[in-house]
Amino acid sequence: LYSHQRRELVAFARQIEPALLVLSPSHPGFAGEAGSLAALDELVSPSCQTLLFEQAEGSDLQSGFAWRQSETVARADGSPLTAIAPTPTPADQVALFQLSGGSTGTPKLIPRTHDDYGYSVRQSVAVCGWDERVIYLCALPAPHNFPLSSPGALGVFYAGGCVVLAKDPSAATCLPLVQRHHVNWAALVPPALALWLEAASHYPQTSLECVQVGGARLSPAHAEAVASRLGCRLQQVFGMAEGLVNYTRAEDDHWHLVNTQGRPMSLGDEVEVRGSDGCPLPDGECGELWTRGPYTFRGYFKAAAHNQRAFDRDGFYCTGDLVCRLPGGHLMVVGRNKDQINRGGEKIDALEIE
Repeated sequence: LYSHQRRELVAFARQIEPALLVLSPSHPGFAGEAGSLAALDELVSPSCQTLLFEQAEGSDLQSGFAWRQSETVARADGSPLTAIAPTPTPADQVALFQLSGGSTGTPKLIPRTHDDYGYSVRQSVAVCGWDERVIYLCALPAPHNFPLSSPGALGVFYAGGCVVLAKDPSAATCLPLVQRHHVNWAALVPPALALWLEAASHYPQTSLECVQVGGARLSPAHAEAVASRLGCRLQQVFGMAEGLVNYTRAEDDHWHLVNTQGRPMSLGDEVEVRGSDGCPLPDGECGELWTRGPYTFRGYFKAAAHNQRAFDRDGFYCTGDLVCRLPGGHLMVVGRNKDQINRGGEKIDALEIE
């Protein structure tokens, strides 16, 4: 992510030991120490190949990205790039690493396999009712789990629709894109939604069908305003890069749409709300969320000591979220079990700020 600098990137690279590093020195996301070519020595081993790209002349961040391969294609040590033969990967092997949020120090790596991530995307598409008609505005950082797979860009590709990329989630950037491309679905965090609600009267549109909101709890007042100001329905989303994803459904009654963060998307999801003694609590009482299921991960990468604390002997994962489960299975998020700052969906440990 753009907020990660040399310390985080070096830590990730040392754990993953990548075979290929792709970057664009001309892209603003690679500005500063993280994108400097001098930092490559720390990021990669001599055997790693580095692929440099340049942004094509005349491309505009607001209208999308146009890329061309530059003439600078070489390993980090300057030797010529050699072909990398494609190798089929078994479905139960790692497809990608997501990043944890909210922990002190460097974010932990979350291994997601082809089968669990694929299932998560397919089930999200089914719950949201997407098909080839979906035109999705990706206004949040694309690598985040929410805009990537809930259902996100991967869900659009699975359904056969269209993704529109925005450089930021501001109303001034996004609402003209909604008008221009007839966007019918968008995903936002609560602060961005608040800006959209304020500016909606200046950008009349009729294409929006649904706005998803996640990353932090949405205030009921803003939830109530979506239909009247944006002219579309609201879907609340509560998910995590580690697995479990909850959605409100179109058929939910008004109270649940406004006041809850949805219910698990899969019948295979198991959710327990536990008290401080580790015992399950009855519906209606608030406690710590534990979960396991067909697309929830089994442990952080190269973090055995942390995994012993994060999982119980039955494979349930402690999410760290404090929730209240209602009789119908809907969850209301009330906070976290440790002191955190939520900045536009990014979880930051308060100790990092101090």
